[in-house]
Amino acid sequence: MSAPITPPAEQPHLIRRFGLLSATALNMTNMIGVGPFITIPLLMSALGGPQAMLGWIVALVIVICDGMVWSELGAAMPGSGGSFNYLREAFGRERFGRLMAFLFVWQFVLSGPLEIASGYIGFAQYASYIWTGLTRPGVIALVTVVGLVNIALLYRRINSIAKITISLWIGTLITVLAVIVTGATHFNPSVAFDFPPGAFNFSIGFFLGLGAASRIGIYDYLGYYDVCYIGDEVRDPGRVIPRSILISTAAVAVIYLGINLSIIGVVPWREFVPAEAHPESNFIVSTFMQKIYGTGVATIFTLLVLWTAFGSVFALLLGYSRIPYAAAESGYFFRVFGRLHPTKDFPYISLLVLGAISIVAGFFSLGTVIDALIVTRILVQFMGQAFGLILLRRQQPDMPRPYRMWLYPLPALVALAGWIFVFATTQVAVIVFGVAVLALGFLAFLLWSWNSKSWPFGVQAAMS
Repeated sequence: MSAPITPPAEQPHLIRRFGLLSATALNMTNMIGVGPFITIPLLMSALGGPQAMLGWIVALVIVICDGMVWSELGAAMPGSGGSFNYLREAFGRERFGRLMAFLFVWQFVLSGPLEIASGYIGFAQYASYIWTGLTRPGVIALVTVVGLVNIALLYRRINSIAKITISLWIGTLITVLAVIVTGATHFNPSVAFDFPPGAFNFSIGFFLGLGAASRIGIYDYLGYYDVCYIGDEVRDPGRVIPRSILISTAAVAVIYLGINLSIIGVVPWREFVPAEAHPESNFIVSTFMQKIYGTGVATIFTLLVLWTAFGSVFALLLGYSRIPYAAAESGYFFRVFGRLHPTKDFPYISLLVLGAISIVAGFFSLGTVIDALIVTRILVQFMGQAFGLILLRRQQPDMPRPYRMWLYPLPALVALAGWIFVFATTQVAVIVFGVAVLALGFLAFLLWSWNSKSWPFGVQAAMS
């Protein structure tokens, strides 16, 4: 007697658990994180005074316009991977879309962990306020432990992760509100707006400094699109994705303005500028609280900042672990990254690999990490998507678009101009690094295409 045929096991699939509240919480937790708490001294140092706040305004204009790009693409093509899917579709799946998608994944393997690592570095900086005398080996050990805890918390089902995300978000809001309320009740305009002589001398040096300040501001806003990376896990994505991006961007813009004014209205900016000459700039918010309430309260508040920093890296690793998964599912990356956990339905290989690389990247300096991650993303991801949206509007006018960009194509063009400005005002060495990374990626793409006999070498080129 022949054995009965066993039906194939059902393929694990991602579950749509994220609604508007949890999606907005994910974006905001990612955006706020430790960024504004560690970059205010760097921002002020870029232009040598409070006029550097213009950098946050420039960054906000770029982010709002770019957020509309993400909103239209994310609502029209909700799925894990975000930019990977958008670039591939916009530039053609069998031709240049293959190249753009490949280059995105290539640069992301570096830039994604760099962004997560910046949160680990910030965590260690604020921990040094409590753990005085923290040595370099101690910093490396702390970054490693925090990174491992982050991986462990994400190694679970998405429904419990949504609950953890909201909990971390609440802690983040408590932290920033404490700073804003404290600053508002102790605000001194003469301290906040103590501009140095020639603060608004619009020279080449001013615009280079404005570019540096804008780059820091953009780093602080990064994450407004994080929900797009987990599109397969979002309920009603055509509605939730655009609204979560809009709400989180507007809310965080107000929060950043409040945090910035609160700190420079209490702590004179000359006490922490230039940042490299003042060690206390590593934990400026703790110094801010210590000036008003003393060491005890400052210590408690530092713990809240550490909570916020951890919430940020949690949200980042959650979203970013879905990108190699989506690429592998589509045949653009190693197949092993496309595996879902057999019982908990999440891309566990991708999570473990990106988590490990992030820990190693956390051993470098914050300035190096920020500059490298911004520059490596601009050319392919941010500029590529803005241009890709325009291509899709022309080539696929009938594509279902639950959300359409307001005032199209003006926001896309403004975003493109903003990214060009930020890229052009970056240090030459960093630009060379970013271009070199993409050049190596292009060579790797050619080798991969030659080996697989696909475009631009194989049969697919002729058939497409």
